[in-house]
Amino acid sequence: MASFGDLNRVNTNIQSLDAQLSLNKINKSMADNQLRMSTGLRINKAEDDAAGYSIATKLNSRVEGLDQALRNVGDAKSVLDIAESSFSTVMDNLVEMKGLATQAANDTLGADERAYIGDQISALASDINEIADQTVFQDTELLNGGVSGGGTVSNTGSITLTFQVGERSSDTLDASISAVNVGELFTDGSATAQLGATTGAITASVADASGQGTLTFASTATAADYRSFIDDVDTAIGSMNDRVNEIGMAQASLSTREVTLSQSISANSSAASRIMDADFAKEQSESVRLQILQQTSTSALAQANMGPQSVLGFLG
Repeated sequence: MASFGDLNRVNTNIQSLDAQLSLNKINKSMADNQLRMSTGLRINKAEDDAAGYSIATKLNSRVEGLDQALRNVGDAKSVLDIAESSFSTVMDNLVEMKGLATQAANDTLGADERAYIGDQISALASDINEIADQTVFQDTELLNGGVSGGGTVSNTGSITLTFQVGERSSDTLDASISAVNVGELFTDGSATAQLGATTGAITASVADASGQGTLTFASTATAADYRSFIDDVDTAIGSMNDRVNEIGMAQASLSTREVTLSQSISANSSAASRIMDADFAKEQSESVRLQILQQTSTSALAQANMGPQSVLGFLG
């Protein structure tokens, strides 16, 4: 700052230099203030707040991961919804099978009528296999035990899908989808299972080319055979109920994760905002203050530049 007697010097205008320094500081502050108002950010570069910048970057990285995890949960629910829809259709087929088997178990029918019913049940069984073939998500066969595509295939005729439901590598959720076809529902893992009574008139086989299995009804099947077959259908319906229950629990877990992720995104975004975002009311007030200081500093600089002219009076 200018000292006593500095105004009497012409070669170096100390007062002007002080005024320039003050004006440069104000201009820099104004530039920073305008940048904050134009970007909406309090921290635009690391030098503005090195610690805050590092913390906010980490928070924003986490929010990005949580956002993607939330989208992953939506995709996972879509996969399970597809499987559940197919399970429902398979269940409808099994219920219809039971109705037909109950009809054929009545001694009021003749052999020809039972043969027709057997053909209908076989067709429903083939439909179940078709449903399994057509239940596909992103090239993954969901109901064939992971015949192709993604997922981990188990030795028990199921596929396990691992969903990334968080921003950390450990935030995963496994969902197991058991295979659904004639072989899985009507056999105990053997190539051919005898169903109904001991006559062997009704069999379930997995020896066909697809490996999914077929139901075979001999024309000699009796009411007693169909009566016993009702129990086999009930077992298959119970097995399907277990599958639906597994899907339901996985869907419930995903819904819980969805809520948790949404809350985490909100909390972390709020924390990052408090660090990074500019307070526009404060910045506007600061802008007005700096404009006033800029005007006064400019006026002071002009006066300081005129100061050395007073020395000319000594030369008169």
